[in-house]
Amino acid sequence: MLRKKKNKKVKKTKNLKKLKNLKLKSNIKVLEKKNLVPGQDEKPEIKKIKKQPTEKRVYNLKDFVVYPKHGVGKITSIEKATIGDIDIQFYKILVEKEKLTLTVPINQQSKLRPIATINQINKCVSILKTKPKIKRTMWSRRAQEYDQKINSGKIYELAEVVKDLNKNTDIIADQSYSERQLFEKAYERLKSEFEAVLKVSPEEVQKKMDKALGRTKISEQME
Repeated sequence: MLRKKKNKKVKKTKNLKKLKNLKLKSNIKVLEKKNLVPGQDEKPEIKKIKKQPTEKRVYNLKDFVVYPKHGVGKITSIEKATIGDIDIQFYKILVEKEKLTLTVPINQQSKLRPIATINQINKCVSILKTKPKIKRTMWSRRAQEYDQKINSGKIYELAEVVKDLNKNTDIIADQSYSERQLFEKAYERLKSEFEAVLKVSPEEVQKKMDKALGRTKISEQME
């Protein structure tokens, strides 16, 4: 009797295991149909992670570039140096207006930008022709804003500073010392980029800019 009871219990446990296995299999099939679980023959799809595009731009020897804090410069050489165990490539950039040579590592090119296009120069000329914006804020705050725009490296912002600080006069009394300094800094920086893009003499660029600013009368009176 005891053996029969044991046999019955063994059969029950076996039957329960079979039922559980059947349930599991049926559940897996349902999930497979719903594409929730990959089948035995199907391999899970592996999505490739795309690499972010690099900002690297290759500049060549004798190319003109703009370094925001110093303006237009010319690449005079591309050199290599070993610092520790690392080989570093860098540009030597001559900023003629400031008589300054900059050393810029190639992997820090975000600090540089190519010189403007002809279309951008034409846009700057149209900005110079518009009326200056008169702000009522304190001069110290405005001077700080103008200085930030000059050093931003953005050519349209540079043109806006020249336009806003232009007084259509060369009379020193009509401008404060700091105002005149900022105007000249912005004017010369914009002028140097005009020269590099248009490939004309500084005198021709000055005439073009002064005409847009309405300063031609001043030069005529001085002559």
